[in-house]
Amino acid sequence: MVLFEDALNTVLSQTNTIGNERVALPDSLWRVLAENIFSDTDMPPFDKSAVDGYACRTFVGAQNFVPQHFVPQLYIVPQQIIETIPAGTVPQKTIMPGQCSKIMTGAMVPPGADCVIMIEDTELAGDNIVRITREITGKNICYQGEDIKSGDLVLQKGVLISPAMVAVLATVGAVNPMVAQLPGIGVISTGDELVEPSVKPGLAKIRNSNAMQLVAQLKTVPALPTYYGIVADEGPEMRKIIELALEENDVALLTGGVSMGDFDFVPAVMREAGFEILFEKIAIRPGKPTVFGRRNNKFIFGLPGNPVSSFVLFEMLVKPFLRRMMGCDTTPVEFKLPMGIDFTRRKSDRKSLIPVVIKDGAVFPVEYHGSAHINAFTVALGIMILEIGTSNINKGENVDVRPL
Repeated sequence: MVLFEDALNTVLSQTNTIGNERVALPDSLWRVLAENIFSDTDMPPFDKSAVDGYACRTFVGAQNFVPQHFVPQLYIVPQQIIETIPAGTVPQKTIMPGQCSKIMTGAMVPPGADCVIMIEDTELAGDNIVRITREITGKNICYQGEDIKSGDLVLQKGVLISPAMVAVLATVGAVNPMVAQLPGIGVISTGDELVEPSVKPGLAKIRNSNAMQLVAQLKTVPALPTYYGIVADEGPEMRKIIELALEENDVALLTGGVSMGDFDFVPAVMREAGFEILFEKIAIRPGKPTVFGRRNNKFIFGLPGNPVSSFVLFEMLVKPFLRRMMGCDTTPVEFKLPMGIDFTRRKSDRKSLIPVVIKDGAVFPVEYHGSAHINAFTVALGIMILEIGTSNINKGENVDVRPL
């Protein structure tokens, strides 16, 4: 039995990189970026107004003046409006002392102007005359290149493209970014007790929830799942389906058949198929009977049949493996948060993963009956991680929580 940290290091050290492809920008969301992205422009590309108002020239006597707070000349002397500048148009006139241009948010600041007075800080004092009614406390100008300069590295290879990153790609004209191809994953369920979700289970039978759960989780990676159905608890048929799944995919993902029962054939079938078994038990609860193997450039995971075990081991082990395969090295986020109650667990011989909710900044375990109780994860906001040897957590003591 290996520690979870050793199991994670093992799977991450075994990954192959897969190919890349260019995709249309709208299809890049949650894909792994496979190239560095540099800006082809300054952002903003020109000095632009941050507000609706009047572009003015601060002026005292015969010298330009950079305002910090109150500018007497502007405050006392009405300003003549010489043009209106909508967003998307180029100013036609230069601002001289005593002049201003009415300007819209996002419009180009005209030559000669060095501040924009918000429209609510002004009042009209006649035709094309505006008076400033409050002291000036800021310039209200977004300056050319203050966010991004042409040639800047804006996104680094290996990131998982978020909605904000899609906006950045659009900003710099990267309309067909290079991303990692999606790995193909063959999903196989084992167990003579299983029937498909569309079937009403008879005596001693149960619906196969694991396969649909794993297909859904794979789409969040993202990866390309293919479901190969329920395989009987017998070696030859299982090996045949495993071989088919690996012929058509990069990874096979099985649930069930990995424990110590008389009909748990998965590790033996993996060995017969020529796989090197890198581990087959992890010191974690739930999820102890988890198997990982490699044959050349193909990989196989055998996850426990209980739905919570397969759910959490996928999140903790399989998802990081698949993202590393695509060149993504993002470390899963974990927070330290205080316990909202005193908490005790019976056994501390393995790392424990416990569903929790977070209320008022504190952690509370949800009602949880064990590795078959997947309903608990429909309300859980995270997984509390308790290390080996930790039995008691006092209220207010910090614990590690991984958000779901």
